[in-house]
Amino acid sequence: MIDKLVSGEEIKSLRRRRSQQYIFDKIPNFLLQKRLDEGWHVDKELKDSIRVKKQKPVDETFEDKLWILLADMGFKHLNRDRNFHMPYSSNKNLTKQIDIFAVDDETALFIECKTSLTPKKKSSFKEDLEAINGYRVGLIGELRKMFPNKELKAKFIFATNGYVVTPQDKERMKEFEIIHFDEEIIDYYCDLYKHLRVSARYQLLGYLFSGTVVPGLDSVVPAIEGKMGGHTYYTFSMEPEKLLKLGYVLHRNNANKDEMPAYQRLIKRPRLDAIREFVENGGFFPNSILVNIDTNNRGLKFDQSSLQGNNSISKLGLLHLPLKYKSIYIIDGQHRLYGYAESKFRRSNTIPVVAFLDLKKEEQIKLFVEINENQKAVPKNLRNTLEADLLYDSKDPIKRKKALSLSIAMKLGEDIDSPLFDRVQIGENTKNQRNCITLDTIKTSIIKSGFLNDFKKNELINDGTLDKGNNDETLKILYPVISDSLQYIKKGLFDKWEKGEEENNFVCINVAIYAYIIIVSDIIQHLYKKGELFPKNSTSNEIIKELKYYLDPMIAYLESLSIDKGMELRGKYGEGGKVHYWRTMQKAISDVRTDFFPEGLEKYWKDNAKIYNEESYSMISDIEAYMNDDFRKKLSEEYGKDWQIRGIPKEIFLRANSLALEKTYNKTEGQLNFEPWECLHLIDYKDIATYGSNWSKLFEKSYTRPEENKGNISKDKKTNWMRELNRIRNIISHSGGSVTEDDYKFLKEIWEWLI
Repeated sequence: MIDKLVSGEEIKSLRRRRSQQYIFDKIPNFLLQKRLDEGWHVDKELKDSIRVKKQKPVDETFEDKLWILLADMGFKHLNRDRNFHMPYSSNKNLTKQIDIFAVDDETALFIECKTSLTPKKKSSFKEDLEAINGYRVGLIGELRKMFPNKELKAKFIFATNGYVVTPQDKERMKEFEIIHFDEEIIDYYCDLYKHLRVSARYQLLGYLFSGTVVPGLDSVVPAIEGKMGGHTYYTFSMEPEKLLKLGYVLHRNNANKDEMPAYQRLIKRPRLDAIREFVENGGFFPNSILVNIDTNNRGLKFDQSSLQGNNSISKLGLLHLPLKYKSIYIIDGQHRLYGYAESKFRRSNTIPVVAFLDLKKEEQIKLFVEINENQKAVPKNLRNTLEADLLYDSKDPIKRKKALSLSIAMKLGEDIDSPLFDRVQIGENTKNQRNCITLDTIKTSIIKSGFLNDFKKNELINDGTLDKGNNDETLKILYPVISDSLQYIKKGLFDKWEKGEEENNFVCINVAIYAYIIIVSDIIQHLYKKGELFPKNSTSNEIIKELKYYLDPMIAYLESLSIDKGMELRGKYGEGGKVHYWRTMQKAISDVRTDFFPEGLEKYWKDNAKIYNEESYSMISDIEAYMNDDFRKKLSEEYGKDWQIRGIPKEIFLRANSLALEKTYNKTEGQLNFEPWECLHLIDYKDIATYGSNWSKLFEKSYTRPEENKGNISKDKKTNWMRELNRIRNIISHSGGSVTEDDYKFLKEIWEWLI
């Protein structure tokens, strides 16, 4: 059996071959046509033969990826090829084919791989899992014979690629103690290896052998016991290598989604290299690694010393650590710890540790956030990820609402059945063309919709259409409604939906997802008001059935939209861009389903159709001309021939003169020279009116709006209408925007008052 394995230099050689994306073969010339018909391609013509190549099958590529990962992580023995068989009974003719077999000094892995050529294929693995359970005892017995001098811990892994594993199969794996690896978990460990190199193996072993004893470690360390914040904690020092074996870092990404709340950033390789170099050159870190030791509330044995400090509440003694994989969670200091992993000092140095016992998940997250906010700001997306766990059971209903919205957003990105699977940025997962939807977008759309209760100072002000009063019950109905609605939209727009962010995508981007979620809420509210749907008493399937009638026109509108028009719709940024996309979808539905006319839709399109722009521009021109003439008259009467110097702020005087000279220089033949007074900006009139004593002497009486004549109002507030006037002028003249109905009414009042 040992001869069927590779080790040492053979692993390196085989790794190179397995990493190639093609299969190669050398054939005689007369076989070429046959191979070409079979899908091979010519790679190189040799002297007496031809080397041909073919794309490696997807299932083989998947197996090679996992095999290479284990080789990189330092497993010392691996199967030579895909035809590795092991006996599982006394009859040596009865063997089991093992896709990947990996052994190191302490552990052995038996891995079965399954690949679907159709992504997200649902399948039952009942027979496969039961077979693995049946072979288990025999295979472990054979393992002991192969490595009689090693006490190896065995683990069976079922690795899937492209499959949706059913809840029933997940339960079977749990029952049979089989670990499930999907593509995301494998990608996580591949990514982790890029940063940690061989040290990533500690994370892998912690994941696989959680709770089992790590052999060969001394469990006792000298320690001080203390109290802080109502918690018992211990301070001690230990070798980095020991802590690496016992420790585990909960990185916030899809691989750890079933763990207790994962809150750490993914470790960055450049920082590790810098730390290792610092340590190798004699540097050290006096600050402690902060950890939580998970004892399942059983506590740790602490042998107090007979020698204690006088009147000290701290106690000296010997602490017995739990020598189990994944028993110590690293809250702060992962870079310092892993920086030692490849250092020559990992066994000869010690590092200080502050260890709490059995901290609740909320307390661990709070500690992490508080520490990191004082050092390096926690990125917004990671903070959102943490708050989904941290605030979920908060006593504050507003915080609970936020946590529920974030939990739904995360679930949309993590569930393989979701239309947004792998499209939502969670924790510190790397953004790419597909993984571009933010948690904040989904959270904001849910909060701004009518799904959930609205609160003001903890008092209910609006009853949400799908709010059941507690987060768990609301999640059960709200998540499938949102997910299934998006799935229906995806089905109708499949080709456009599947595009990445940079591929002229305008249907599966942040502004679009924001709009769809609020649209679903709009439709539910519409049906509720009509008495055709009672959402809190309906199942998600019943709700989706009613929604489709109203979603169809929106889907048809987007399907017919040209790339240019779609990119124009996508091109509006910020909050205004989200609102514009949402209102456009409302209009697309309303144009076909005329009973659907949500509140605010008519006003929005009035405000954004530029129907008031032309008349508004005319009124502003009248007002500006009036003020130019009236200001000149009042200033010249007050200050005489020097009125432009004595009555105007210096910066306005200089800028107007400079602009007049430039316009005069660029004038066409026959034009008159430009005067500085003709080169004022509209906002300049406000500054001139409030300059020095101008307001009280010249302008207050004429330029205070009638409704502001009473009371003690400052000149700045009384002239604020001039600032608003300038803002509306800029909308028309510079931004290409639309004057709203409210702005038009405001202009009309000013025009009628002044003109």
